[in-house]
Amino acid sequence: MTRESHSPRNKKTKTGKIKRILLILIFIHVSTLLIYKWILPPITVTQFVSVLNGYTLQKESVDFCSTPINLKYAVIASEDQLFAVHNGFDIDSIKKAFEHNKKKQALRGASTISQQVAKNVFLWQGRTWIRKGLEAYYTMAIEIIWKKRRILEIYLNEAETGPGIFGFKAAAKYYFNKDIKNLTLKQSALIAASLPNPKILNPKNPSKKMLKKADWIITQIAYLKTRKTTASLLNCNSL
Repeated sequence: MTRESHSPRNKKTKTGKIKRILLILIFIHVSTLLIYKWILPPITVTQFVSVLNGYTLQKESVDFCSTPINLKYAVIASEDQLFAVHNGFDIDSIKKAFEHNKKKQALRGASTISQQVAKNVFLWQGRTWIRKGLEAYYTMAIEIIWKKRRILEIYLNEAETGPGIFGFKAAAKYYFNKDIKNLTLKQSALIAASLPNPKILNPKNPSKKMLKKADWIITQIAYLKTRKTTASLLNCNSL
């Protein structure tokens, strides 16, 4: 090895290159967060992986106020009833899931809608500590930069709702051959009931367990409508 490779000049050059790369990565990262505050992602990491796995990509966009309010309620009732009030994390649910997972083989999740958006848009699937750490960071970032309505709007457009199907507008068309605005309350609840496993659970041909979950979601919607924070978040008249 020559003396040149250890010279202060070469070390400075390498350090300068690393700094430039880091600055470029930070710029791309911050720019993406800001752009997605106004523009829906053309494709998310989860969608890209789905395509690599051989699925077609079916997605259609719908803005927040064009989404039926009962569908928005159904999603929150099913996935994250404290969405309107938490800071991105449901600490009580995380504690309960942790205790459950210590005792039983079937793992229980505790991800909020914010965490799911952070994971699906920016990260890969998995349960490693590195990914969970990045998920926590992105969750905090979107809670600060995007705010609640934008997070929910991106979830409604980008969440996996079937094999190769993403977003609730595409799901309405695929399962019920309807525009999203014409979904009934029961149909909205059935799509929401499929979210834990959308590749397997079919809202058009629901099992008894899925029908029971949909009925439970409908009862929870009635409860959520009495909560001012959630009602204010979902009602476009309060914009």
